[in-house]
Parts: sequence; structure tokens; C-alpha cells
Amino acid sequence: MQVVFMGLPGAGKGTQATAICEDLGIPHVATGDMYRAARSSGTELGVQVKPYLDTGRLVPDDLTIALVRDRLGQADAKNGFLLDGFPRTLPQAEALASMLSGMGKPLTHVLYLEVREEELLARLTGRRVCPNCGASFHIAFNRPAREAVCDRCGGALVQRSDDTPEAVSVRLGENLARTKALADFYEGRGLLRRIDGEQPIATVYAAIREALKGGER
Repeated sequence: MQVVFMGLPGAGKGTQATAICEDLGIPHVATGDMYRAARSSGTELGVQVKPYLDTGRLVPDDLTIALVRDRLGQADAKNGFLLDGFPRTLPQAEALASMLSGMGKPLTHVLYLEVREEELLARLTGRRVCPNCGASFHIAFNRPAREAVCDRCGGALVQRSDDTPEAVSVRLGENLARTKALADFYEGRGLLRRIDGEQPIATVYAAIREALKGGER
């Protein structure tokens, strides 16, 4: 399976993507992880991406696409992959389609985890993350076993600076139009499957597995 996983910040993509990839035995290709791996690798692409990450600038599309191509050509992606955080724009989606066609690995599914904006606001402002391993928790919906301590590595959990109500509102607004345009793009190609992301985690996962089964090509 070649899968793109879409959703606004706070929709729960990370939680679901981890479970899906473990179940299907395919790699979870998240752009943030990919950038960090490239920066630490010392490869030519890694050297090119480093200045953007070090200064907080957006990585240009052509460099991101080259990194994605390199990542999807690795052995663990031979039988499929799940892309999370890419594409973010219509030009990226078009470039991805062209790239995958050339690789003989066209997309088989695009999953859109839908959650209302007011629910996303509640989720994001209560989110706590682990700076050490990247694990994510929530003070109401997904509490760690010990308060403010990561279940995975024992690190101290923190609130991201962009998870304040004001910052979240701005971020959601910026992402909403872009995500809708991508959803329309993939829906027009018969690939999009919409998933109600406001259900319990296990119910959402079951709906995702059903969508994947129903959309196999």
C-alpha cells in the first residue's frame, strides 16, 4: 500500500499512523523525522537541508521532493509506505504523483482524518509532548501513567509554544484552506477516504482499516 495520511494539527494522525504502520509492516514517513534524519546523515541532501532546519525556514519543495524520493527508494519501503506531513500543497501533490508514477508506485489510498475546528482547539491546547522521543500525550484524552512524565522514555513532558490558544487558532486557520484544497484534489481522483476522527481511538483505527481494505487496488 502507498498511503497519504491527511488531517489538521491535532487530528490524531501520529497516534493512528504508528498503529497502522506497525500492523501493515510499512514505514511511517513523517516529514519532520525525514528532515532530522537527513540533517544527521551527512549525505549531500542532508547538507543541503541543514541550513533551513537550523534557521527555522521552510525547506523548498524541490529539496523536500528529493528527500521523499530518496526515502521511498529505501529497502523498507519496498512493499509500501505511509506519508505523513507530505504533500502540504497542490504543487507538492502534483510532484508526488509524477514521482511515484516514475517509480511504479502510485498512491493507493489517501486518508483524511476529519475533526471539527473547535475540537482541534481543545485537543491542541491540552497536548503535552516529550522533547526526547517525540511521544505525545493529552491532559484529558491520553494522560501519561505519571503526570508530566513520558511513558515511553521517562522524559519530562512539556507544552509546545505553538499550542497556546492564540497560536493554535492561527495555525489552524493557515492549514484549513490548504488541507481542503488537497482533499478536493485527491477526491477528484477517486483516492480520498474521509474518516471521522472524533470517535474513540480504537473506533477510528477500525474505520481506517476498513477504508484501507475497501480502497485496495
